[in-house]
Amino acid sequence: MSKKVTVFWRLLIAFFTFSIIIPFTVIAVWSFTGRWAWPRLFPESFSLRGVQELFGGYSGALQVLGSSILISMAVAFLAVIIGTMTARALVFYDFRGKELIRFGTILPIIIPGTVFAMGIHVILIRLGLADNVFGVILVHLICALPYSIKIMTDNTAAFGRKLEEQALVLGASPGIVMTHITLPSLLPGIISSASLAYILSFSQYFITLIIGGGKVKTFSMMMVPYLQSGDRTIASAYSLVFVGSALLIFIIFEKTAKKFCQNESEYFFA
Repeated sequence: MSKKVTVFWRLLIAFFTFSIIIPFTVIAVWSFTGRWAWPRLFPESFSLRGVQELFGGYSGALQVLGSSILISMAVAFLAVIIGTMTARALVFYDFRGKELIRFGTILPIIIPGTVFAMGIHVILIRLGLADNVFGVILVHLICALPYSIKIMTDNTAAFGRKLEEQALVLGASPGIVMTHITLPSLLPGIISSASLAYILSFSQYFITLIIGGGKVKTFSMMMVPYLQSGDRTIASAYSLVFVGSALLIFIIFEKTAKKFCQNESEYFFA
């Protein structure tokens, strides 16, 4: 690689890095700002109003954050399992209706969110799943599955099944093949699928509002009204916790996956 190309890529990486750091820094400063009028470069005063809103206890933000994390983790877990099984069926097997199922996996993306939310709400009311956590998880899962299935399908097709067949021929049990070959090989796709499903669930507002009926509160439902009202101090504090908690979960996903990989299948990557 020539020196000019190296310099170009370094500048490009630096540009994207600053594009992330600068807005994040502004949000962090706004979280502790009392007044910051245009066109002043620095805040005129500072305030702990945003911190008190989050950690004061009267808003219940931390409790809602915890429940939102649990809901999103449940969606990510289910999306990975269903996405992986669907991907293996689509890649490795031929059966009647295969293309119809493949097309059906992208329908939640094609249909507008408002139309989808209103239509699925009627169905969930009839099933008794409206206005409760299980209905919210189900709808979030439907929204996340197209992405999870696509990621896992590409990952599964790239990996193939030759190593699995070789291991079975050599006498390995299906369980050993799954834990020592299949899962470690699909690990990048699993991490990507889980992360994307998590953030899709964690950031849902309108669908959660419709399906949950206001009884199921998530962190995004508490954050969005402040964003719409123009209260930048509290909105920035909520946004900071939103981004920070999402990054923390992503780190946990990656560390857990790498630990599993090291404990179960170090020889596979040797």
